[in-house]
Amino acid sequence: MSAEIERFFSEQSPLATEVTAFRPRDQQREMALKVAEAINKNALLVAEAGTGTGKTFAYLVPALLAGGKVIISTGTKNLQDQLFQKDLPTVRDALKAPVSLALLKGRANYVCHYHLERASSDGLFKTREDVRHLGKIKQYAKITQSGDRSGLADVPENAPIWMHVTSTRDNCLGQECPNHKECFVLKARSEAMQADIVVVNHHLFFADVMLRDEGVAELLPACNTVIFDEAHQLPETASLFFGETLSTTLLLDLARDTRIEAAAGAKDFLPLPKACDELDKAARDLRLVFKKEGRMPAAATENFKEFVPTLKTLGEKIANLSGLLEKQAERTEGLENCWQRTQALALQLKQWQSEEEVDHVKWLEVFHHSLQLNSTPLSIAEIFEKQIGGNSRAWIFTSATLAVKQNFSHYQGEMGLMNAQTACWDSPFDYGEQALLYVPQTLPEPNSEGYTEAVVYAALPLIEASKGRAFLLFTSLRAMRRAYDILVAEFDMRGWDYPLMLQGEGSRNELLSRFRDHGNAVLLGSQSFWEGVDVRGEALSLVVIDKLPFAPPDDPVLAARIAQISKQGRNAFMEYQLPRTIINLKQGAGRLIRDETDRGVLMICDPRIITKQYGKRIWQSLPPFKRTRVEADAVEFFNPQA
Repeated sequence: MSAEIERFFSEQSPLATEVTAFRPRDQQREMALKVAEAINKNALLVAEAGTGTGKTFAYLVPALLAGGKVIISTGTKNLQDQLFQKDLPTVRDALKAPVSLALLKGRANYVCHYHLERASSDGLFKTREDVRHLGKIKQYAKITQSGDRSGLADVPENAPIWMHVTSTRDNCLGQECPNHKECFVLKARSEAMQADIVVVNHHLFFADVMLRDEGVAELLPACNTVIFDEAHQLPETASLFFGETLSTTLLLDLARDTRIEAAAGAKDFLPLPKACDELDKAARDLRLVFKKEGRMPAAATENFKEFVPTLKTLGEKIANLSGLLEKQAERTEGLENCWQRTQALALQLKQWQSEEEVDHVKWLEVFHHSLQLNSTPLSIAEIFEKQIGGNSRAWIFTSATLAVKQNFSHYQGEMGLMNAQTACWDSPFDYGEQALLYVPQTLPEPNSEGYTEAVVYAALPLIEASKGRAFLLFTSLRAMRRAYDILVAEFDMRGWDYPLMLQGEGSRNELLSRFRDHGNAVLLGSQSFWEGVDVRGEALSLVVIDKLPFAPPDDPVLAARIAQISKQGRNAFMEYQLPRTIINLKQGAGRLIRDETDRGVLMICDPRIITKQYGKRIWQSLPPFKRTRVEADAVEFFNPQA
């Protein structure tokens, strides 16, 4: 295989004719050889490849050449679609490899014939938009081969109608469904079973590892290789799925679905609708115990005297509904399903209240309309190690941000990958020429009053020098919105006509498309714009980061993990908090230079990168930008010929 890889990443590569921008890179070739070696030896490999390495092709080529069944997991559904629709066919065609491809998503991504039919007959939709969207989905269901909702661009991704026409693990009727034979989910799973290369996403992979519900578990036994792209996201995703979450939304959905099923199959049993109303009210009352949104440890509920009695009432209403459903379950498949869901939710509630799980942290998250009761493992390392152990297959973990100063021990420790081989390739970009790191001299400490104002005013000369073309990335939504208000006023006063865009004004893809089209826009974003965003060329020439992205110290999971590390006599800040921050910062910084011809300034406003001892470790982990603390140097960088 080595000779084929060498040829594929040479000047004579078949990719040169398939991909316009392709050029041989030593880093890409070396990474491909390393991945091929890991596949051949059924080894664990953790690999960091700097931006511009071309890591996607570097793992796809050996994966396709090796033969056997391969699962590739990506960080997002957007990346999943890009890999399946663009990158994989390109490499397959260039290699002339006779491999079959399949795309597998969670069931909520596919139109469900049963729920579509129910939604159409119930007539519950009150707005014209809902009715219009429903009509489009019905037409789409008749002509689509896949049933994948991403194929229907006319209905927005966040349209409320989708929750009524797709299934969940809880409300799927399985083999009892009258539409079982035409099910899009089952069709996607069947295609995945037959295919050589299957593309999934991290949420789906881990949901399935734990729940054995989404089709991946069936694929794994026959699988030779598992590749995780954007692998830096795995600790967070795995923590989510290796834990338990009970939300009031699930309870409201149960009440709604039971009402619908009762109306269809048990009209004569009057206690059911009443029990649904009582459960609905109890779930909403639990949310109303808390006035503010946010996270808190379970212990903090002692400060809310209504919490325990309201939670007790909720448990009673779940038990009451379960008892009633048990008597009616045999009448229809839908009622049987609702009964099983009620039992499962009752058990979850009991487990959350239990004090037996000492290796988990219990916590709550309050949203605008819902409340989540969470139980998260303090460590996922042992759990994940068990999942991958004992199987003779290759496991590849790759991302542009996994290491701290080329050291992988933090990531390996989090994921239980201490026995893995590691490898690191720097970006081929000339950062010393292409980019400048600017840290202002005059900014106050980040916890100071008026800090966000100071950040904005420090950034204004650079926004003017770059003629817009900027991302301003914030560590909190509050700071982002405050900065936006200031910029609106300043742009108006100065007569600047740079389009000003704010996260939340549309979907991320929509905002990015508008940003690229304008060519001189300024976009303000929070966490979702720190990674997975690719804007090449002159449209993005300035990235401003307001603070070092330390996780909030009052986050209950973080606080519990810090306490555990400290109890063991270790330094939680250096071992856990700082490495996570560095990896997040590398993601944000990575938005700036996406191509060999890109040029721009990275402005990190947080003075701690200079004033604190750990600051050196942070900037040494960033790409080797030219550095300055002088505003005039940063402004001049945008006009090198002057």
